[in-house]
Formats: sequence, C-alpha cells, structure tokens
Amino acid sequence: MSAADFRKPADLFPNETVTHSYVQDIELPAVDGRSPGTFALVTLDNGLDHSKPTTLGPNTLVELGTVMEGLKERAARGEIVGVGVTGKPYFLVAGADLSTVKSITGREHGLWMAQLGHDVYGTLADLGVPSFAFINGVALGGGLEIALQSTYRTVSTGAGALALPEAFIGLIPGWGGVYILPRLIGPENAVKVMIENPLSNNRTLTGPQAFKLGVADALFEPADFVEQSVAWAAQVIAGTVTPERANAVDPAAPEVADRWAGAIAAGRSLVEARTSNASPAPARVLEVMEANRTLTQAQSAELECETLADLMQTDEFRSTVYAFLDLVQRRSKRPAGAPDRKLARPVTKIGVVGAGLMAGQLALLFARQLKVPVVMTDIDQTRVDKGVGYVHAEVDKLLQKGRISPDAANRTRALVTGSVSKEAFADADFVIEAVFEELNVKKQVFKEVEAIVSPECILATNTSSLSVTAMAEDLEHPERLIGFHFFNPVAVMPLLEIVRAPKTDDAVLATAFELAKGLKKSAVLVKDAPAFVVNRLLLRLMGEVTAAFDEGTPADVADNALRPMGLPMTPFVLGAMVGLPVAQHVQESLHAAFPDRFTVSENLQKLIDNGVKSIWAAQNGTPEQGPDGKPFIPAETLALMSFGNTPSTGEEVLRRTQDALAEEIGLMLDEGVVAGPEDIDLCMILGARWPMFLGGITPYLDRVGASERVNGRKFLAPGVASEPAA
Repeated sequence: MSAADFRKPADLFPNETVTHSYVQDIELPAVDGRSPGTFALVTLDNGLDHSKPTTLGPNTLVELGTVMEGLKERAARGEIVGVGVTGKPYFLVAGADLSTVKSITGREHGLWMAQLGHDVYGTLADLGVPSFAFINGVALGGGLEIALQSTYRTVSTGAGALALPEAFIGLIPGWGGVYILPRLIGPENAVKVMIENPLSNNRTLTGPQAFKLGVADALFEPADFVEQSVAWAAQVIAGTVTPERANAVDPAAPEVADRWAGAIAAGRSLVEARTSNASPAPARVLEVMEANRTLTQAQSAELECETLADLMQTDEFRSTVYAFLDLVQRRSKRPAGAPDRKLARPVTKIGVVGAGLMAGQLALLFARQLKVPVVMTDIDQTRVDKGVGYVHAEVDKLLQKGRISPDAANRTRALVTGSVSKEAFADADFVIEAVFEELNVKKQVFKEVEAIVSPECILATNTSSLSVTAMAEDLEHPERLIGFHFFNPVAVMPLLEIVRAPKTDDAVLATAFELAKGLKKSAVLVKDAPAFVVNRLLLRLMGEVTAAFDEGTPADVADNALRPMGLPMTPFVLGAMVGLPVAQHVQESLHAAFPDRFTVSENLQKLIDNGVKSIWAAQNGTPEQGPDGKPFIPAETLALMSFGNTPSTGEEVLRRTQDALAEEIGLMLDEGVVAGPEDIDLCMILGARWPMFLGGITPYLDRVGASERVNGRKFLAPGVASEPAA
C-alpha cells in the first residue's frame, strides 16, 4: 500500500503540527581512498524551537512514507547507497502525537493509524539499501521505533529520554518495537525497557545506557554527532566495519525460548505488583511479545495493529492521555488562578525555621535549584549543626553518585548556613517554617519572624492540614502569609500545594508560583480548607478502610479491597509510610472540621500510644510475609485492638471507598477548594502518585459509577477522559 492511499484519512486531522521530512544528499567520506557513494540524510523537523518536540501524527507519517517511497525508487536506480534518519536539535522524535491519537473516535481509524505506521516503517526497513538512524536526542515510542526499524543505529552520548513508554500511556509499542527489541537486546532487557521502566514513573534510557543494552551499534559525542555517524555509516557500507550485537538472540533457539518465557513471567509478576492488573496495556504488551516469538514480523505487525486498535478505544487510554497530556504536560504549566507573573518579587535569600528532616530537605532544594543563600534556625546549636550537617551530607551523596559536580557541591554547601537566632532572617525575602504541626507553635514562630523581617518579606507555612488563615490572625501583615505545602520526599515529589488565605495578596501569590517554577515543582492553587487536597482525599480513603477494619473486616480483606484501583500501595502500608501519628493527627484535624465524614480510629490510637508503627508486621516499612506468604499482624499488636462484628466483603469496602471519595470531591468542588476537577486529578497524580492510567481520580470515579451514585452526575464531560459523546 502506498502512502497516497492513506492521504484521505490523514485529511481528518487538519490541526496536526506536522513534522516534515527534509532530504539532503551527502557524498560519503572516503574509505580506503574512495567514497562508497551518495547517502540520503532525512532530517525530521517541525520548524519550531526545542520547546516544541517533534511528534508523529497521520500527516507526518504520510509525508515520511512518501519520502521513503521516493528514496526506495532512487535506491533501485542506484542513485543512493544508504539512507539516514536524524532529527532537529535535541530530538529524533518524541513519539506519537497524543492529541491526534486521542481524537480518534472509531476503531477503524485506530486500526488505520496503526497500519499507516507499519506501512511507513516497513518501507524504511526495506529500502533496498542499508538504513541508519542517528539518534541525536529524545527518541520515545514511535520515535525509537523508527530507529529500531533501521538496519543500523548510532546514538549520541548527550541523548536523553530513549524509551518505549507505551505501557505507561495505555498502548503497546505497536510499530515494530515489541517484535524487534527482544530479538535485538534479549527478552529480559526488552521487558525492562517495555514494562519495568514505564511502570517505574516512566523511566527512560540515556544514550550510553541504550548503547550498553545494544539498542544502538555505535556511540558518539554530541559536538559532531551527525558527522561522526555519517563517517561510521560510510565504513559500514564499505564493509570495513561490522557492528557486533552481543545481546541479540534467535527466538527459535531452545535456550532462548526458555529465557523468553521466563522474561514474560517476570514481566507479569511486575505488572501485578505495580498495577494489580488494573490497566490493560502492560498485559497486552506481554501477550504480543509472548505470541510473536514464533511469528513472522508481518504476522506480528497484524497482531500489533489489532491490539493498538483495541487499546485506543479503552477509557484507560483516554484517561492516561488526559492525565499525561492535558494535566501534567499542559495544566501544570499554566496553573489555574495564578496571578500575572510580572507581580512576582525577587527572592535573593531564604530562611527556614527549623532544622529537622523536613527543614533540611527544604534547605537543600532551595539551595540546589534557586542557588540563593539559605539560613536555617532552631532553638539550640546542636539542632542547627545537625540540620546543616544533614544538608552537607546529602550534597556529598549527590557528588558521590555523579549527580552534581565538585564545584556545584562546594557552592551548594556554602549557600546553606545555620543560626540559633532568627535575626539571621533580617535580610531574607522568603521565610518558611517547618516546625511541629501545632497551630499555636506556628503562630508563635510567625509572630517572632515578622518582628525581624522586612515588610516585603513573604512568610510561608509548610503545614499539611492546619488553617493558614488562623496562622495569619495575629500578624500585622496577614497578606504576606501563604501556604507552601511540599510532599515527602521533597526532592522527588513534584507537587506543591500553594494555599491562598483570604488576605493573601497577588504579589505574594505570584512570587510563590515563580518560586515553584524555579524549584521545578508543579504548583496548584488551593483554597485554605482543612488538609487542602491530597491529604484530605487520602485520609478519607484511609479512614473508610480503617473503619471497615475496626468494624470487623479481616485485615487482608480491608487492606486489599482497593487493589482494583491499581494504587501504588495499600492503605495500611501507606499509613505506616506516612507514620501512624502523622496520619492520625491529620485525621483529627479533619474530624474537627467534618465530624460526620472523618472518624478517628481508637484502634490506631492504641497502636500509637504503645509505639507500634505499622498494623502489619514490617521490616523497614515493608510488610513481612508469614508462613502462607501473606502479610500478618503480630499477636502483640492484635492484642491491643478490639473489633466490631459487622465485617464487609472486599467489594463492599471498595464501593464504600469509591462513594466516599466521590462525595468528598463533590464537596471540595462546591467549596471552591480548587478551580475544577482537573486540579483534583493533577494533585492526586503528582502528590499521591495516583496511577496515570486512572486519569487521576475523577475519571476513575466517573468510570465506576461512583460520581453518579453520589452526586447525580459525572465530574468530567464526555470526551475529556472518556469516549466522546455520540
């Protein structure tokens, strides 16, 4: 089938940002005194700067296919001896155009899109002359598959983000990747790239890592990457260089068949552990890989196309695109309600009240990302020294891991100092407290700080649940106080809840959003309401499960009832990780505000009073396994608790929790805690690691019917994270 046959369906996507295929003829450099001939170099470029990645939509593929057909004809006439494909600076291709894919409403169009990719890539793989991919930068999904379909590949040491992330976004690497990759680098490595990495917060490979795995045949420095790659291609075409592929396998070999089966089994165990099989895509990746061990590439291509067509019609895929593209990639960069950034004030020095673990994490983050002086204070020199020492030790760890240069390490250490006197904040522009979660303690801290700092200095609280408004009551300038709530661990979690109290002014708010941007955090504007967004919803969830447990539901039933959600950890494990006293403290705050919906567990309080840190027997926060291979409650822990006689089934606990979450979100939206359900979803994805394939929390509650059961309507309109309305 020619690319022209696909032209009419491609016309359905007139708003696509097309990545064009520009062809340049190059006379290959001489090898042994003579040039091997003319080489056609195709550069993929959308004509935009590096902030607009090149992507693959239908019109892009049609153009690329047309170019490849022309090159195949030239190769047949002997005009060219090889073809190379590279990209604009920093990118080969960043994958499929998800906006386009999301807009596909019928299965037939999804099947057409899958077949179009295979048709184009099949031409690249069968030009009649060797094809080369010069991976100069980001190569994701279909971008990496362009490279895999080429005969040979080079990669730049500066290339970042090489991956097949389809399992993460609800699809499969369906343009040949699922077939070629395990044959090229071995089934175990292929499962790592196609399953383990996507399900590990969408981890990617660097250029050197890809080369080590065998994804690429040669590794060159970025300064003259294309020139080196072309020279290498000349040697390959001339026959003086033959790439070695140590990890390549023949799937028909008996020993490889066993490895293949073992890799598939390991992948399935990983999918179960990470998603509880709540997302269909990872399992389908493994199904296709398992089947194609004995298939031809053409047979696998047919299976890949049918599978892609199926998955494009699932709400899990639509929810993932909504979460990834609409929320994480777009809404997080344009926070709803943020004032004009021109109102922001410069911040040249930061104060941190406290020198404990959270304070140390904050100080390190501010120093590393903002590169401004940070001073920590505490009530005595011992605490101050310990806090500053923690920051310096963390810098040393970064240096040892090669994540920071010696010069940067020295500068960062020098930026963080300590003092027992808050007078050190006199010239600070921004002071944040990270002290005990007690309202009166925080109010006293701010009273003391306000007496020292300039009138323009912004005061911030890292409280997770207390009223910012109440903290500002006794301040002379309450308009300067803002909530600046980080999540633990601070260096890792991307969310920052920015809490505006009634009197917080726009300049303070604008400065907070600019600071968040400088810290490389995604900020969401939140109204000053109990526990804000993430903790309010997590504690409602944990409260329902704990209540069911207290009522007599067996521990394993209660704790595993939410597994169909595919959450990153069970409620009991989450409680132990957060810390039972911390979770109980937030629960008490919420109970004080909403006594009819948030109950305080007497059983948990008994555990806290007796120094028990986890319901399950645990080592370093990880549940221990009993003789039956399941977590268990130690007898001494069980003896501290008492239970009711109204147990629930797992299904009842799940529905109860779904309805509770739908109720709480409905109330939060009515209260104006955030601008819309999209911000609820963004908070849960970035602050609670809520699964991307659920689309956050509201698409999931819409999908299971909880939104309509409780509120009488869905949170999101049809087509936002689900099938468009007919």
